[in-house]
Amino acid sequence: MPLIRNWKQFDLIALAVLVCAAIAASWKAWYDIFYTVGWQDAEQSHVLLAIPVALWLAWLRRGRLIRCRPEPSVLGPIIVLGAWLLGEYGLQNSIDLYWHFSALMLVAGAVVSVAGYKPILKMAVPACALLALMPIPADIRLAIAAPLQKVSASSSQYLLDIAGVPVMRTGNGLVINGENVIVAEACNGMRMVAALGVVAYTFAFSIPARPMVRVLLLVTSPLLAVIVNISRLMPTVLFYGYASKDTAKTFHDLSGWFMMVVALGVLWSIMRLLRWMELPVLNYGAMRE
Repeated sequence: MPLIRNWKQFDLIALAVLVCAAIAASWKAWYDIFYTVGWQDAEQSHVLLAIPVALWLAWLRRGRLIRCRPEPSVLGPIIVLGAWLLGEYGLQNSIDLYWHFSALMLVAGAVVSVAGYKPILKMAVPACALLALMPIPADIRLAIAAPLQKVSASSSQYLLDIAGVPVMRTGNGLVINGENVIVAEACNGMRMVAALGVVAYTFAFSIPARPMVRVLLLVTSPLLAVIVNISRLMPTVLFYGYASKDTAKTFHDLSGWFMMVVALGVLWSIMRLLRWMELPVLNYGAMRE
């Protein structure tokens, strides 16, 4: 296999053993990341996208590893030691972010111990995608959620009024046809901001775009998330006002996935618009070695 032609069988076995040992040593943290947080907490569901996104971006850049030779580094054990200290500190002080990040550091330390730091540098884009495994801390999430609730409620009321739909706003709630629809955390767009951030990152680094174009796509992703969420919230409010609650809830849950497709379409439309304006947006050497 060309991707591992510079590797001996011993190197591959050592890498696999150390990575498995790192995951086993931090198994509780990985379980908490994927199941307790990613699977059970809908507001942190972006965590489940991290591994598939990283694998996809790594596959696109697989040619960069052809010339990499395993260069065991003493930096690996240092990273492992730092990860252990960070994890212990996080556990003792109930800082889940440190605890979770230490699990990722352990795996990185295992890779560096066998392969060196060059493969990680060459795969910096997919490696950064793995940072999406880190759940957003509650204080940051709440600080962002409050203004998003206000913007989502006021914008939805304004647009529904223009459409001739009688609706009244009370704080972060919308009253329609006698039904009070609260724009809670599940509807304020916070979930969209995190998930669409991952989607925008994937899109930006899956095409041979110029650096400034990639920055533009990433910077506009929060605004895109708010716009997409408002377009999802308006029909949801209508369903709550004029249909059964079960129908409204089903639409709300399913439309979240559909909005991801819509967001990808918008990002692609931005690229098409920039190209139509004859701006230099693509760099076909960006993804080659």
